[in-house]
Amino acid sequence: MPIRNLRSRAAARLLAVALVAVGAAAVPDLSAAATPPTPAGKTPAAAESAVPAPPMGWASWNTFAARIDYNLIKGQADALVSSGLAKAGYRNVDIDEGWWQGGRDDNGNFIVDPTEWPGGMKAIADYVHSKGLKAGIYTDAGSDGCGYYFPEGRPKAPGSGSRLYYDEDFLQFAKWGFDYVKVDWCGGQAEGMDAHRSFQEIRAAIDKAYAKTGRRLTLSICNWGEQNPWNWGAGIGALWRTGSDIILHGQTANRSMIYTSFDKTLHPEAQHTGYVNDPDMLMVGMPGLSAADNRLHMSLWAIAGAPLIAGNDLTKMTPETLQIMTNPEVIGIDQDTKGLQGVKVAEDVPGLQVYGKVLAGSGKRAVALVNRTGTAAPMTVRWADLGLSDDAAVRDVWARTDLGKQAGSYSVQVPANEAVLLSVSGAEATTVSYEAEAATTVRDGVKVQHCALCSGRADVRPSGADRPSSLTFTGVTAAATGLAVVNIAYTGAANTATLRVNRGSPTQVALPRSGRPATVSALVWLVKGANRLTLANPDGNAPAVDRITVAALPGTAGVQLIGGQAAKCADVPDNTIVNGTQPQLFTCVGGGNQTWTYNNATKQVIVYGNKCLDAYGNGKVDNTKVTIWDCHGADNQKWNLNPNGTITGVASGLCLDAFNNGITNGTKLVLWTCNGQANQQWTRN
Repeated sequence: MPIRNLRSRAAARLLAVALVAVGAAAVPDLSAAATPPTPAGKTPAAAESAVPAPPMGWASWNTFAARIDYNLIKGQADALVSSGLAKAGYRNVDIDEGWWQGGRDDNGNFIVDPTEWPGGMKAIADYVHSKGLKAGIYTDAGSDGCGYYFPEGRPKAPGSGSRLYYDEDFLQFAKWGFDYVKVDWCGGQAEGMDAHRSFQEIRAAIDKAYAKTGRRLTLSICNWGEQNPWNWGAGIGALWRTGSDIILHGQTANRSMIYTSFDKTLHPEAQHTGYVNDPDMLMVGMPGLSAADNRLHMSLWAIAGAPLIAGNDLTKMTPETLQIMTNPEVIGIDQDTKGLQGVKVAEDVPGLQVYGKVLAGSGKRAVALVNRTGTAAPMTVRWADLGLSDDAAVRDVWARTDLGKQAGSYSVQVPANEAVLLSVSGAEATTVSYEAEAATTVRDGVKVQHCALCSGRADVRPSGADRPSSLTFTGVTAAATGLAVVNIAYTGAANTATLRVNRGSPTQVALPRSGRPATVSALVWLVKGANRLTLANPDGNAPAVDRITVAALPGTAGVQLIGGQAAKCADVPDNTIVNGTQPQLFTCVGGGNQTWTYNNATKQVIVYGNKCLDAYGNGKVDNTKVTIWDCHGADNQKWNLNPNGTITGVASGLCLDAFNNGITNGTKLVLWTCNGQANQQWTRN
């Protein structure tokens, strides 16, 4: 089918974990594996498990860079408590770069300046704990850390990373009493390290330290989005940075920095069950930002479910800044126990963006209406885009005012470069419940079927110690390619499971301990039609799960672009978000990196919600690379979708082409003179 005008409802993004249920006006395709839809407004029988919330606290870097010592950290910890921030939930005190200059003794132990840190690092951790707070510390994955490559306020510090000392260093952090560790990537980048493998080694070192000390270190992966940590971070770290630093040392904070960091949080399927995309620390209250900027900043971080790590000088905070940082309803949206990221569900006019976040509880949503233009404008959020039906009650979060029930949608005038933040309570649109296929194993020469929770089925016995290694849900039906919420019903001890949709890449979900049926949730990408979901356990036994419910987020709907010659999809390699990345043909597996939307008004073909298909360098000749780039509205990002199945560049008149008639995975997309061949034909599904 042709790409519809989706009013720029560009999706958020990826992993190839994909699953979506029927849209609001569609009739569900109930296969034999599906049970009837849950009536709108009804909550599932299983209670929702509360998952770990994103960290909240304060860190030293944004204001003080490397110029820190015991007294400075003590003063900020005191202010965190006396200001009321700690009571509002800001509990971490994170010591960033500058505490250590890279010196080690003959046994490889840290040498710390006793005049700057009297009593050593244990003393400052103890002091932070005495205030009822948690203590965080910092290192680098490489041998030479950021204090060597970018000395900010201190001399150049060779050897200021933990490479070759992972076991020793993380054990020492635990012995000192720290609760949290941020691991940077300056050395990792300069030394050409493999991030996934390196952070797996760091995770193993942290686990060893826990086994010896009983103190669990929360791992913050800070490799700036390099090597795509959203693909592998879940289960290794609790959070991972999605981009570069929000502000560099010596810069003055501005609104553009807020947007730039927020726009890197394009991987909603990676954030779930206590694993979090991290757009970096807050700049709220720092010089250069107005009160409106600060509210915008908090609104975006809250809708994203991002860590709230303050970076301002807490001893010089204005009452207005404090009020903005401690608004309990804003914090409640950020810290919501369902643990999901908000996603873009509409952009009717370029720059007028609507984001929705699914919250704990049936029919609960948060909405941010963000006006990035220079003029105040009316904006509308439609309940159907959020997966809600009927009327919905609306509350203005910043004004702390109920706005009553609204039928179908809500409209409001939004000032230029500001955000209106809402909480919405309505009825869930149609959801569909799916039961796992009864898996078969052989025990003592006899085939046995297993199902963890379906003991009422006469032909299947409950899973036990001999349960299979994975559970499969088939026939999970999507009315359109896009995002959906999958609620996973389970019971039993704390566990983890790998979640995979179709043939996409897996992610690890955490299942908190529950003695009765409970659910955890994830955002997943489905392709139009039937999808297959698999849950497996690393220890070889399937988790105690056999039922899921699935609900669409129709505002994220898009299509796959399928090449006519290869029957493969236009795909952004490895889920990367880097400008200039050249899309390729790849086996259609679903995911945000294969989900495209089209805006009839702007003629943009969009992936991830804010990256446009782009003729590189404004090229207008054969073999011009086609890339992804931040959407900017120039003619080299405008495309015509033609009735004959071709896609032609407005500026060049050339066709989107699979290079050299390629049909293999990895074939690059280019511009080429239109010739009617199958490698220039695209089906939109």
